[in-house]
Amino acid sequence: QVQLMESGGGLVQAGGSLRLSCAASGISFGISAMNWYRQAPGKQRELVATITRIYSTNYADSVKGRFTISRDNAKNTVYLQMNSLKPEDTAVYYCNAREPRGIRAYDYWGQGTQVTVSS
Repeated sequence: QVQLMESGGGLVQAGGSLRLSCAASGISFGISAMNWYRQAPGKQRELVATITRIYSTNYADSVKGRFTISRDNAKNTVYLQMNSLKPEDTAVYYCNAREPRGIRAYDYWGQGTQVTVSS
């Protein structure tokens, strides 16, 4: 059974920091691309950050220079360090794993963790 368990969300003032964690089980974590998405009220879910199996990273323009994604394959965990938070970062943040199997890839999602940034 696949499980992605996010933690670390909460309420923070603008300019503050939070570190999200996502612990994965039931997947081949080391070969999976790991992603963080977010969805604000009334908006579509958007990709925030990606880290591949070879530790290549990519970020949405809105978070470049402020957020850092990392992974610890020994712990099957991916992190999102969020600094200089802004009110517009307020959203539910979701962990996503894209696990390759043969010629296909399978997506798995966590339940989400709320991040609220007050002005």
